[in-house]
Amino acid sequence: MNRPIFRLYGLVVVLFALLVGFTSRWTIFEASSLRENKLNRRGLLEQQRIARGPIVAADGTVLARSHRGSEGIYERSYPTGSLFANTVGYYFTNLGSTGIERFRSAYLNGQTDTGVQAILDQLQGHKPTGEKVVTTLDPKAQRVADEALAEHKGAVVAMEPRSGAVTVMASSPSYDPNSLRSAKAFEQLAHDTQREPLINRATQFGYAPGSTFKVVTATAAIDSGAFTPQSTVNGRDNVPISGVPLKNDNNESFGALSLEQGLAKSVNTVYAQVAERLGKATLARYMSRFGFDRKPQLDYPATEMSASGESEGEKIVPPTSERVDVGRMGIGQDKLAVTPLQMAEVASAVANHGTLMVPHLTSRIVNAEGQTTVRIAPRVQSKVMKGSTAAAVTSMMEAVVNEGTGVSAQIPGVQVAGKTGTAETQIGTAINNVWFIAFAPAQNPRVAIAVTLKGVPGQGASFAAPVARQVIERLLHD
Repeated sequence: MNRPIFRLYGLVVVLFALLVGFTSRWTIFEASSLRENKLNRRGLLEQQRIARGPIVAADGTVLARSHRGSEGIYERSYPTGSLFANTVGYYFTNLGSTGIERFRSAYLNGQTDTGVQAILDQLQGHKPTGEKVVTTLDPKAQRVADEALAEHKGAVVAMEPRSGAVTVMASSPSYDPNSLRSAKAFEQLAHDTQREPLINRATQFGYAPGSTFKVVTATAAIDSGAFTPQSTVNGRDNVPISGVPLKNDNNESFGALSLEQGLAKSVNTVYAQVAERLGKATLARYMSRFGFDRKPQLDYPATEMSASGESEGEKIVPPTSERVDVGRMGIGQDKLAVTPLQMAEVASAVANHGTLMVPHLTSRIVNAEGQTTVRIAPRVQSKVMKGSTAAAVTSMMEAVVNEGTGVSAQIPGVQVAGKTGTAETQIGTAINNVWFIAFAPAQNPRVAIAVTLKGVPGQGASFAAPVARQVIERLLHD
């Protein structure tokens, strides 16, 4: 072979390699990013002709489905209206997608194959077939939560402690995703700064957790060996914390109280002193085990979830920072902003003998032939505490419900373990952000829950605990 022919041959090989490389890039390696590019109108047109798979609840209730319209174009509809709007989300080609619709979009569109098989399917004229997403959600309990929130700004998250399956994720106020076919309706919802219905309050932003955070402090105190449930701390009012006097609720003053008594009565000065003695490093270690300071591991879009922790603006401040008042952080004040999902995880970890499971909304993926192609198995997220610590904290949380601030959560025949929380939002008024976290039955937990309501005229015991009780009763009844 002479030299010119050899050079020509080499050039052809290089050009062929470049062709294969660029073709592979867009059809295999970067196919998903190309599909998701908002400037790629071809992808949007193709998706309109795909029979997107349904999203269903654990009992088979259809939460989202597609209907074939004129000219072979499919439209999405939501049979349960506003009930699951913030969790399931929406999918419209002119708006994009949110929630489960977004996180599981590849399965719902039948576009999980991006390799050689996808190329062969295209060459053979095979159209993608959407797969069904089966969730862990319980419609009956969700409806109870939605009605109990009663248009208050707030949220409810319930999960199974042993598996991490999220059974309830209610956010209020909500919206009807079916209305979003109208661009005007979407604009009205997006600019409703008073109600903010498009925000999933179960996973986004967050509020000060108030005294529910004392469960985290109690866990750190007992598990580290620094305290026992019977260790006593003076509960007098106006104890200096970080050099500034701290008040108890209603300015009550107590003598020496055990940690169990301090939790049942929700005495601020007791747990603020405990937090100071533990120190920032110890509390930071246990907060990390519970999942604070980073976004949850939920199968849900990361952009629609917030990290819980000490917050300054949109940034999370490490608990060890010099800007943190550890005493006030230990009682759920200072700069803490947490989501109901995070506090449900706190309750779940205690309920599950100290082991926190990864929360999940999807149970399995089913193809058009009815075969399960993906099954979501329970996974351990972290070992938060020893089993003996979990048992001790459970007993303390039982005392809260039996004789302390959480008596309104009592269920006849069922032992509930819980903790109330009230975060004052307007100094000198009775308007608060209120909380309740719990699990039941206490010795064989099937439900862990967190409830929060924003800006209500009262305390967690009066507003949040009754909501939790109703949802727990419904879930235990199933």
